[in-house]
Amino acid sequence: MTPTAPVRIGLIGAGGIAGAHVAGYLRNPDSVVFAAVADPVRENAERRRGDTEAEIYADYREMLARAPIDAVDICLPHHLHRDAIVAAAEAGKHVLCEKPLCLTPEEAGDIAAAVQANGVTVMCAHNQLFLPAVAEARRLLDEGLFGTVYEVRTTDSFVNEFTPESMGWRAHAATSGGGELIDTGYHPTYLLLHLAGGSPVDVAAVLSRHRLDFMEGEDSAQLLVRFDNGVVGSLATSWAYQPSGNTEKFSVVAEKGSLWSDGTVLEYRLRGEDPVRIEFEPVHEFAAEIAHFAHSIRTGSRPLHTHVEGTEVLGIILAAYASARERVVAPVEHLGAAAVAR
Repeated sequence: MTPTAPVRIGLIGAGGIAGAHVAGYLRNPDSVVFAAVADPVRENAERRRGDTEAEIYADYREMLARAPIDAVDICLPHHLHRDAIVAAAEAGKHVLCEKPLCLTPEEAGDIAAAVQANGVTVMCAHNQLFLPAVAEARRLLDEGLFGTVYEVRTTDSFVNEFTPESMGWRAHAATSGGGELIDTGYHPTYLLLHLAGGSPVDVAAVLSRHRLDFMEGEDSAQLLVRFDNGVVGSLATSWAYQPSGNTEKFSVVAEKGSLWSDGTVLEYRLRGEDPVRIEFEPVHEFAAEIAHFAHSIRTGSRPLHTHVEGTEVLGIILAAYASARERVVAPVEHLGAAAVAR
């Protein structure tokens, strides 16, 4: 496709998170066309279509076969991601997929094989990477301003008001893949990977169910992750509580100084110098994510996080589950896409 042609996207799954994605399409009218939506519940599909001319399908496989689309955006429950990604790849469509990429190493291997066989791009919808504070932190680290990075910390905790009636498929490990860690906890995990700049080696984890005792998985998690470049990462995430007021969204300590952020403002200090504070204009994370995806497809460039990084994030989470279950420091498996050199 040419850099001037807009990307025609078909949305797969019209549930809650799909609304943010559609808002992202509508904020990128020059590079994206919302061409189709597939959902077995027609009312949901109609709600997401809104005033657009997107075609509605009950089955995404029919959409893949018939709709005039270049790419799909997958917003399905976790356990359905692998099948949809593979089907889209086999239909020659590029893929944007909500987190998590998939649920098992075997599923990650299936995705990697489909991507390689069909030459499509898969981008993981890691929206928090498009926060300006995150992008600036990564730029400063890449420039070497802080020297060797020692430790990275990320957090994402809030009070989730799920009830047994409202939690739906997320309450069951077979459909969610676990608990809070593989859901909301996916955000601080990919952020940890992004800021650490290495490949994960092993994980020590403590999982808890503090408040949402009707769900099968954990509602809170704390992780320590060792990376192959020597960085040690720590992560805290929860649906059970509001964090204390001094809890940062991310921080980095390094040879020459440190940086920290609440996600909106970035502050850093080099040893022996005055602190620096950088404020940013607010952005629509999903609009920025969609714009990046469209740019990658139109120019043939690599997205910020492909299925390779998505598999590494999954590897961290699965190792955390093994660590908590077996009470050991668990190795991170590098199968499928994560075995590819970054």
